[in-house]
Amino acid sequence: MHRTRVRAHPPIRTAVAVAAALLAPLVAACSADPAPATADAGTAAAGTAAKNDDRPVTVKVTPTGRKAAAGEPVKVTATGGRLTSVTVTDAKGRALAGQVAADGRTWTSGRKAAPGTAYAVTAETRTPGGTAATTRTSFTTVPAAEVNKVDWRPGTGTAVGVAQPVSLVFDRPVKNRAEVEKHLKVTTSNPTEGSWGWMRDWSGKDRVDWRPRTYWKSGTKVTVNADLNGTDSGPGGWFVRDYTTTFTIGAQQIVKVDLDSHHLTLLRDGKPVRRIPVSGGTPGGDRRSWHGTAVLMAKEGTINMNSETVGLGNAYDKMVDYSMRLTWSGMYAHAAPWNARYFGNANQSSGCIGMSSADAAWFYGQVRPGDPFEITGKETKGVVAPANGFGQWNLSWEDWRRLSALS
Repeated sequence: MHRTRVRAHPPIRTAVAVAAALLAPLVAACSADPAPATADAGTAAAGTAAKNDDRPVTVKVTPTGRKAAAGEPVKVTATGGRLTSVTVTDAKGRALAGQVAADGRTWTSGRKAAPGTAYAVTAETRTPGGTAATTRTSFTTVPAAEVNKVDWRPGTGTAVGVAQPVSLVFDRPVKNRAEVEKHLKVTTSNPTEGSWGWMRDWSGKDRVDWRPRTYWKSGTKVTVNADLNGTDSGPGGWFVRDYTTTFTIGAQQIVKVDLDSHHLTLLRDGKPVRRIPVSGGTPGGDRRSWHGTAVLMAKEGTINMNSETVGLGNAYDKMVDYSMRLTWSGMYAHAAPWNARYFGNANQSSGCIGMSSADAAWFYGQVRPGDPFEITGKETKGVVAPANGFGQWNLSWEDWRRLSALS
């Protein structure tokens, strides 16, 4: 019996030890009270982050102030959040378009701030936490010391001939030609290849023309936009407005002038319409006609022609009917009844292309500005220069393209 009791005691202790071991996890579990405290700390951190995310977005606009520099894009920058939209308008409500960057941090206008203009800026923002806000500010650019203006050809809404170029003559010098040319755009209703070319106009002013590679296709609709407002032309001053014009190309009409046979022929869509006897410039000296391609610039009707204005002395001073200007230097097609005996026989004018009054009246009614006069003849004084009216058709396409400031 004694041995039996000795043997039974250890298992009892073992059972107690096992029970204690089994109770240990339970005690440990009961001592896990700090867990809720950890959750509370996390909630507090999230709350702090939320507060940080909802701090107001800082918005910066350049240019700034009441005497801001013109000629630079408007830039809006957001710190601590994103830009959702930006509106920049002038005092007349005209918007300065722009785009928000992919990261939402900046907005930049596509156009530059114009001189002497007050701009209102409205920026819509959103914080990382989702709070939306609106920031409003304004700035005013300093006025331009000098303003450059533009004279256009052709006029808007007109129908012109197949050789008519777009021509811009500037009131003041243009030194920044490449920058100006970047803001000139020609849009056509059909694929038309063309190029700008710079020159000194007959008046002495800077000029840029756009001509297609070949004559326009009849029926082409053309829109020209010169988004120049806010562009610095150099010492000549600033542009303070945009320009636009639209025109349509009429029927294909080409006037073939053969001074050797003393006739001109009007072709319409490649077919002869009428052949007219004429008399061109007198051979020898400065009274000869120009040759090459001249473009009908304007139909001026009855005008006074005085040879002294073109350096020919006192050769004539008279009123002339059905006058059609071909060059700035004074070459016209017109009625010349005083020269009737030479029509179809000899060139005896002071450089113009003369015809009978009846033929001139008919011809005047058929042609339109922009029609090309392709003039040939041995006894001529040279080719019509690009700036002498619209003589750019006398340059090859390669030579014309070289006159672009962006070539």
